[in-house]
Amino acid sequence: MIQITGVSKSYKNKNALQAIDIDIQQGDCFGLVGPNGAGKSTLIKILTSILQHDRGSITIQERPLQKTSQSMIGYVPQDICLEETLTAEDNLTFFARIHHLKGKERRERMDAVLEQISLTNQRKDVVSTFSGGMKRRLNIGCALLHDPDVLIMDEPTVGIDPQSRYNIYSLIHRLRRLGKTIIYTSHYMEEVEQLCNRVAFIDHGEVVACGSLSQIANQHAKSGVYVEFQSEQPDILKPFEHVEEKGNGYRILTEQPLQLLEKMAHQLSEITSRLLGLKYRNQNWKISLFN
Repeated sequence: MIQITGVSKSYKNKNALQAIDIDIQQGDCFGLVGPNGAGKSTLIKILTSILQHDRGSITIQERPLQKTSQSMIGYVPQDICLEETLTAEDNLTFFARIHHLKGKERRERMDAVLEQISLTNQRKDVVSTFSGGMKRRLNIGCALLHDPDVLIMDEPTVGIDPQSRYNIYSLIHRLRRLGKTIIYTSHYMEEVEQLCNRVAFIDHGEVVACGSLSQIANQHAKSGVYVEFQSEQPDILKPFEHVEEKGNGYRILTEQPLQLLEKMAHQLSEITSRLLGLKYRNQNWKISLFN
């Protein structure tokens, strides 16, 4: 549904995005994950036509992004874009007018959205009286009014309590069942694992991994044996490949850690008096992607 091919963007002499290639299928909840400054926000702004990319192409349903109707896309920014002196209903009316919804269609869409975000009973309440989670849900509702096919959500659970976060998760699951395509950015890996069927990890403007979480885990998980001596013993480890310093010792990466552990225990048996530790370790693949 959405093909991002060779997309690059620079700010003066800084490359914000470098030849990004991502393919998002209809019905995906596609996660964009990366540290601050990785390029996630830049990519989101390009997809929502806030920014123009320098090179590459983006198509939605085989149409260039520039020729795609903006009614296809709903955008939930990280910052809450509500007028807190107005009611929930008044805020929705404002965004409905932006999308040229009128009369019966406007009323029906507002009723449907208020039900989706579980705020029907609070429609006449002033937004300043809402909790952080209620404001977040209304923020999402404003992006759903025109019934877009694609919903882009930029860290929609920032700063809210666990119960409100669960309510937003439930809403996203319901939207997926309706066939919506969702692009979801987050710093929380537990969110991505729970919500997203596919994900792209971005670092320094480049996609460092892309696919299902199980595929990425298989590709990037690092297992190994960790060994620590009373003093430096680099010569002892020369027979072993893929040795790297780690903390006060050394890690030897391998796809067969238990066999290596047995082999090392045998070969190092003569220097046990100088051996502080020998253990199996399975490195967290989520961390190794950005090392």
